[in-house]
Parts: sequence; C-alpha cells; structure tokens
Amino acid sequence: MELRLSLFGVKRSIDLSRFARYRNAGVVLASVLLVIPLTVWLLRPGAVPDLAHGNVAGARALLSGWARGDMIVLVRHVERCDHSKAACLSGNDGITDRSRSVAVSIGAQFERLGLEKADIYNSPMIRTAQTASYMFNKVGVDENWLISCKGTMLRDALAHKVAGRNLILVTHSECMSQIEKDLKVPTSNLGYGASLFVSAEPAQPPRMLGFIEASDWRTVTSHE
Repeated sequence: MELRLSLFGVKRSIDLSRFARYRNAGVVLASVLLVIPLTVWLLRPGAVPDLAHGNVAGARALLSGWARGDMIVLVRHVERCDHSKAACLSGNDGITDRSRSVAVSIGAQFERLGLEKADIYNSPMIRTAQTASYMFNKVGVDENWLISCKGTMLRDALAHKVAGRNLILVTHSECMSQIEKDLKVPTSNLGYGASLFVSAEPAQPPRMLGFIEASDWRTVTSHE
C-alpha cells in the first residue's frame, strides 16, 4: 500500500506496508496487556462467602454439615475492653460489660444448631475465656495454639477435630486470618463475635464454607 502526497508541487509517496508490522505488533501488545490482568482476575480466589443475608444454599450447607458433625468454626471473642471506651466487665484485658449479651446471644444460636456433638476450646487470653464462658458456659485452659497460631492454625484445628463431632474454637482475628491463608482464600475483616466456618468432611480436603457476623445469625437459623 502506498500513500501519495502533493504539496506546493512537491510530490512524495510513502510505502505504508513498512508500518503494517508495527501496527500488528501494537495490536498483539494491547491484547496481551488486556488478557493478562483479566486472567489474573478470573483465577484469583473468591471472597469468603457471607452465609447470611439470604444465602440459602450456604445456610443449608452449614446446617447439613453441622448435623453430620463435619464443621470447624472459629469464633472471634466479643468486644475487647482495651480497644473500647465502654465499661469493662472486669479488668482492662477482658471484654466490655455491654458485650456479655452479644456472647450470650451467639451461644443461643449455637445451642439451636445443637451442641450435643460439639467440642469447645478457647485461647488462654482473658477476653476469649470470658467470651466462651458467656457463650457456652465452658472455659478451657492451656490452649496456646489458639493464640500462637501463625502458620499452624489449620493443622492444629484438624488435629483437634474428632470425626462426627463439630469443633468450636473461641479465638482471635489473627487466627481467623491465618486459617483463611492456610486455605488459600482472601482474608476477611470480621467483627467481634463473628464465626468462620470450615467444612472438614472425612476423606475430603477442608474447605472454607463462609462466615456469619454476630448480628446476622437470625437470617441463617431461619432456614432450619
């Protein structure tokens, strides 16, 4: 292809075929720049599902897994006093007085699910011990793996999981983030009293099921 130009009687011609390869290379480069980020976006792990707010399939999976005793659930302690201006329950390193009712309410929701086939542990920190006391009327001791959990949370949880029995772990946000990392899912910013559910079916690799924030339980247990 040739482009002919004439200006003030001066004629020139330009061979456009020389530029075709550059145009084609530009198209290829633009395509690569588009495809790479799109591929990364498509292959990235999905966010941890919210089991509340109308997630009927997720809620049913939770209920059926719980009935079989296949669940591991990490529960974050309720509001810590040293991060709040609210009155302390007792001591600055425990929970706030106002958060007792939150712990009791969450415990009632687990009672609705059924605690006959559940083993309950809490970290040795006062805030988790107080939370477990108001949620489940049970306080464990010497469970240091529920506070020293960097890189080991999933391994230790599976080591404490008994077949046919659900495992409830009252722990901390950093341990919840660690088990998300162990399962290679994005970490979540979960609030006080949130519950993070992992399905641990026999002979199957553990998988993240989803989370329930403290205030959202009523939308889940309504599917029972």
